[in-house]
Amino acid sequence: MIVVVKPGTSDEELDRLLEFIQSQGYSTHLSRGVERTIVGIIGDEPLTLRDRLYGLPCVDEVVPILKPYKLVARAAKPAGTVFDVRGVTIGGPTITVMAGPCTVESEQMLLETARRVKAAGASILRGGAYKPSTSPYSFHGMGEDGLRILAAARDETGLPVITEVMDTRDVGLVAKYADILQVGTRNMANFSLLREIGRSRLPVMLKRGWASNIEEWLQAAEYLASGGDEHIILCERGIRTFEQATRNTFDINAIPVVKDLSHLPIVADPSHGTGRSGLVPAVALAAIAAGADGLMIEVHPEPTKALKDGAQSLTFEGFQALMAAAEKVAAAVGRQLGGHAA
Repeated sequence: MIVVVKPGTSDEELDRLLEFIQSQGYSTHLSRGVERTIVGIIGDEPLTLRDRLYGLPCVDEVVPILKPYKLVARAAKPAGTVFDVRGVTIGGPTITVMAGPCTVESEQMLLETARRVKAAGASILRGGAYKPSTSPYSFHGMGEDGLRILAAARDETGLPVITEVMDTRDVGLVAKYADILQVGTRNMANFSLLREIGRSRLPVMLKRGWASNIEEWLQAAEYLASGGDEHIILCERGIRTFEQATRNTFDINAIPVVKDLSHLPIVADPSHGTGRSGLVPAVALAAIAAGADGLMIEVHPEPTKALKDGAQSLTFEGFQALMAAAEKVAAAVGRQLGGHAA
């Protein structure tokens, strides 16, 4: 249930509203927008509660939400979520580009990549310090050494850093170095991890599970929101289907569907969505046209020598060409690529 507060309501009146709702045994989630303030009520609300709320002078409207996710539903923030990460805007009219290697391999490689993707127009640096792998014998990342290298690249270039956290025990450590925590496809339904990340209150990007439908994905986001995290990004990265021609099947439909159902910004990952570098530009441009708020692109100095996911990584030249094309498509749909980090 969503309570829309009347314009001009004082802080004291708002506090009394929150106290009343909480006295009835419910949790509340306050969202202050430019034009209106909304209070989300968390719990199974009886119809009698709605009648009592309408009796309060500061209540303008009470809107039941029948979907299983409440806080991330579009009705909770119709204007959409927009937030800032170290001077980079997520959501709104700009399209934010995150780029970098699948995994941190060395300081020299990462610093070179950070400089080149920033020069091409990327606003956020991606790179894995902890990497999940289907095989236990694959490279699993450099751990804290990789985190230190990511932080060094941020210090030099000014690019905020996004990296994956895989274990509840590592949330505090990764949060020391990263600006955005990433939840990978394998952990979308790891509810203990989602709760721990939600309590960190750091910006988080939630990748869609490789066999999850959109409602399950949004309910996973609800775990983060119910823990107090308001800075959530969704990431469509392709789902597993019967198709063998690509690594995954990138669900272009998910972008407009999510924009309709949720106020959260959504980023497209065509690298994992296709698994083939030659397909990444076309799918990236299609995602922009479909309404994506950002792109996540894997870039490597020498993809043939990459320790992880070289087949889907763009070269520096390939990434630069993609950014030039992306700028044109963004302009065609009335948007623009996000500016550089300071």
